[in-house]
Amino acid sequence: MSLWMILPVSLPALTITGIWVVYAMALYNQHVCPVDNWMYNQSCEEDLSMQRGPTLCCTLDDVPLISKCGTLPPESCFFSLICSTGSFMVMVIVLLRYAHVIEKHQNCVLNTASLSTGWICSAGLIMVGNFQVDNAKVLHYVGAGVAFPTSMLFVCLQCALTYRLAKTQGEYSVGHLRLSMTLLAFVALVLSGVFFVQESFVLQHASAIFEWVFCVIIMLFYGTFAFEFAGISSDTMMVLARGGVLGSTSRDHKMESLSGANSHQSEGTAML
Repeated sequence: MSLWMILPVSLPALTITGIWVVYAMALYNQHVCPVDNWMYNQSCEEDLSMQRGPTLCCTLDDVPLISKCGTLPPESCFFSLICSTGSFMVMVIVLLRYAHVIEKHQNCVLNTASLSTGWICSAGLIMVGNFQVDNAKVLHYVGAGVAFPTSMLFVCLQCALTYRLAKTQGEYSVGHLRLSMTLLAFVALVLSGVFFVQESFVLQHASAIFEWVFCVIIMLFYGTFAFEFAGISSDTMMVLARGGVLGSTSRDHKMESLSGANSHQSEGTAML
């Protein structure tokens, strides 16, 4: 069992814990309203950051969207760190998954497309984390517009790839798990986007909830790669070092060895 399986498990553990810490910091500093608060006002007599009573007056500017939680310091610094670290881990996981598929099976359009979408998603995530929505709104929304759709596309491609390569009952079970997570993520993303453009306070708050659900599901999806990463070996790294040709070469050697063994067996049978 390879220690590389720790990497996909570490990604959701780090990011999910990190964004909830960011939310807790933003809530403590009264930069956003609690997720369990569904009461909003058109305006307040004083800013949320100036209120210290048990009853808070919340407006649409205080909806606890993930990006909103990481807008103001000090939580913005931690939010940037989490997004940058998470994006780097995503790039490594996507690359290792790409090489592992080539080593164990063969390269295909689904595998190459997954690599591309995964890296594009990482670039969008870096933009989201380092360009806060209140300080660089255009760049932040560009990053979000890149990260969210490509992350959804990535899990769809990986779900299809899992079923295509599955041979054992365990591999099909992993495929079923990923399919369920993909469907839930798709529903959460659609509802988050639809509710986000509405003017209703309740729907805006619901959009934030579904955004959290979507991000958590996507991170947990990456965690399922621990099943494949348990079989990563030095040959997987050689796939990357040789530009993806090791998988084909290894299969050729195996076929040659098998043919040679069959030839020797036939000669031995003929001599008998």
